[in-house]
Amino acid sequence: MRNERERLSGGGGEIDLVELVQGVWRQKIWVALVAVPVIAVGVAYVTLVSPVYEAKLYIQPPSQNDIAQLNYGRGDSTGLAPLRAKDVYSIYLKALQSEAVRDKFFRNAFLPTLTDEERGDSRDSLYAKFNSMLKVAQASKDMPERYVLTANVEDPRRAATWVSSYAEMAADRAKNELLSGASSDISVLADNLEQQIRASRASASNQRADQIAQLNEALRVAKSIGLEKPPIISNTLSSEVSAGMGGSLTYMRGTKALEAEIANLESRPSDDPYIPGLREKQEKLNFMRNLRIDPALVAMYQQDGAVSQPDKPIKPRKAIIMAFAVLAGLAMGVFAALGRDRWLNRRSHG
Repeated sequence: MRNERERLSGGGGEIDLVELVQGVWRQKIWVALVAVPVIAVGVAYVTLVSPVYEAKLYIQPPSQNDIAQLNYGRGDSTGLAPLRAKDVYSIYLKALQSEAVRDKFFRNAFLPTLTDEERGDSRDSLYAKFNSMLKVAQASKDMPERYVLTANVEDPRRAATWVSSYAEMAADRAKNELLSGASSDISVLADNLEQQIRASRASASNQRADQIAQLNEALRVAKSIGLEKPPIISNTLSSEVSAGMGGSLTYMRGTKALEAEIANLESRPSDDPYIPGLREKQEKLNFMRNLRIDPALVAMYQQDGAVSQPDKPIKPRKAIIMAFAVLAGLAMGVFAALGRDRWLNRRSHG
């Protein structure tokens, strides 16, 4: 009896499945009525929706040679620490992710591509749309210094142009900031050095005036005792006495020597040749004042690979969308057919 019940139960299940298939077949027109519009919607979507193309630009730190120009005037001779590629790249990354650069690109590159009707939308919604189209992110966690710029735009040429233009706009901003800071540092050093030169000249001038005053005093003493020439000194004492003809004994040089020395000091056109280290300071000052860094020779980043114009859209994915539309349409059509078939059965038995 048990085997018989199992057989009947299995048979009943088979009959139910057959009945379901038969019910769907009886209402096959409803399957078509429901499935065809759904599939048509899918076809219309993939046909009418604008394709979106994706372009990427990978960014990595510059080499030390790329920033060599920035280190002119830096080092032990000036006291300014040389810049490292890592320092330069960190400034570039700040500009790359700054709101100022993004807003400038939004105004200069994104808004001009819109129609007058599209431009009439609120700025917040337009800015949100722009942010979804252009993104900056780390390329991978394994390489934290490597970044990628991604543009998702309907025009493939514009997508490639955007990533390159945005990277360069950020580089220009960072470069201007860096060059401005470097020029300011050099200018401060040059000003300090120029002040040192002025102070050295003033000090030399004061020392010459003091020396003239001392010689005039010695001259008066020499005249008062009638000492016209230095006294005759034996060979054994000449070096010791000559070395001591300074300070209070300066008058021993005699009036003729003192008058000649005073006249020479008063007619001296410049004290520069007698200032220790002045020429070296002047050379450094001249170098700093004429130092010019060519921005074209400075690279804030390196581009990893070329940016090519995409030739295949990333959206919409037509095959996936059509497959989903067909499956969804058939499923909805089958459910509609089964529902109608059961409703008709109940109505006929009622």
